[in-house]
Amino acid sequence: MTVVNHVGLAVADLARSRRFYEEALGFTFRNEAEFPDAATRKLLDVAPPLNLRVVYLQRDGWVLELMTYASLTPRRDRPMNEPGLTHISVCVDDVAATCARAAELGGEHLPDRGFPGMVEMIRDPDGQLIELLPMAYRDSL
Repeated sequence: MTVVNHVGLAVADLARSRRFYEEALGFTFRNEAEFPDAATRKLLDVAPPLNLRVVYLQRDGWVLELMTYASLTPRRDRPMNEPGLTHISVCVDDVAATCARAAELGGEHLPDRGFPGMVEMIRDPDGQLIELLPMAYRDSL
């Protein structure tokens, strides 16, 4: 048996990102932790000092780990056809309202990439691409 445990996301400002994911996308707080450099340096392959702090959020049984470090590599937008995580997809009750709320919380609505009423793309405050779909899409899976 295999179960997905969580997905980790590096963020520049833990409080800002927590607020964005809770207030714009409906995640709820689970717990937070700090990890000593000695315990995480090798596992994460990040040069010290790490000063790793994390917040775990959940929604519908899915866990998102927000991670912040003493220093971050500069952000860059990744193309959708580059190997690796391309986006997070979330179903919401009101796509338009979620796009507006995301922008109020430091995110960005990408109207040129969406199809109003069907799917919209936003970025979180650190640039992570998020696909917004109406709840009816989830019900159709």
